[in-house]
Amino acid sequence: MSHSVAVPLTRRAAGSSAVALALALLVSSAFPTRAIAAAGGPVGLGTADPFAVLAGSGITNTGPTTITGDVGTFPTTTRTGFGSVTLTGTDHGGDAVTQGAKDSLVTAYDDAFGRTPATPRAVELGGAVLPAGVYTSPTFGLTGTLTLDAAGSADAEFVFQAGSTLIAEAGSEVVLLNGANPCNVVWQVGSSATFKTGTQFAGDVLAYTSITAQSGATFRGRLLARNGAVTLDTNTITNATCVAMVDTSPTASPTASGPSSPPATGTETVDTAATASPAVPGPSSPTAPVSANEAAGPAGPNVTNIPNLPNVPVEGPPALPITGMQARIPLAGLLLLAVGSVLMAARPRARRH
Repeated sequence: MSHSVAVPLTRRAAGSSAVALALALLVSSAFPTRAIAAAGGPVGLGTADPFAVLAGSGITNTGPTTITGDVGTFPTTTRTGFGSVTLTGTDHGGDAVTQGAKDSLVTAYDDAFGRTPATPRAVELGGAVLPAGVYTSPTFGLTGTLTLDAAGSADAEFVFQAGSTLIAEAGSEVVLLNGANPCNVVWQVGSSATFKTGTQFAGDVLAYTSITAQSGATFRGRLLARNGAVTLDTNTITNATCVAMVDTSPTASPTASGPSSPPATGTETVDTAATASPAVPGPSSPTAPVSANEAAGPAGPNVTNIPNLPNVPVEGPPALPITGMQARIPLAGLLLLAVGSVLMAARPRARRH
């Protein structure tokens, strides 16, 4: 005669369930869900977007400077040395357009200032290769080359929060790699920014006080000062239009702006926007010569291959907290696993006598 009896959860079954739960916890902790776009969307410039140079207390220029984009200053509307400026854009002076742009600048500055989560960085950025993210420091300095690696993502954003100053030393440069777009690079500066001789910079500079560009410094982006002056000296400033940039391979020629495509594995290439020679090349620093990038007139620096890219591993993006739906997914999995274990244990089993 045989009888069907309910068998309680045995030690072996309980042990198996415990092992399964432990494995689930291990997997969920080893592979957390992380957000890719740490910056959370581009910092919008509003009506300040068309401006290449925007100031609060005047714009001063020395020597032949080329500006692609609008210029304006308010509430101080003084502009000096503009007889030697080649402007492709509109000089708004202190008109209503400039005043509206200044309001938009305040909003954009506050947006960049409040971006989180922010990863603390050392003052010196030279030699670093950084992925997309938000980086903060009491002050930032740049000696040599800073490489921003978008890893093939057209949406990669880089936000730098300087509590006080930003100082780029002579001959320093910002290199954009693997589809990084200057439109998605923002420098929020708590006081003033200074770019020394021959600097090749990328991104929008949002300074609370003033911005000074020394001889030969070139920019792919905007120089926007909330309250102080913008001082120029034989510079090339290009308001980067927000289109996808094309990477170049070591053997390919630079092409015009178009859809971004990541380079082949192992290549060290960066974006390119133009191939023209600089209209007014600035002197290089004797101790920190300008490397791969060359100023390229109104079209901005021509960033090509970097034969001496520092052998620095790309740092991983900052870890983000697991919240909301991200947190509920692993918990739901554990709950389902636990329910399944209980049901299996309670299932009647046939026992022969």
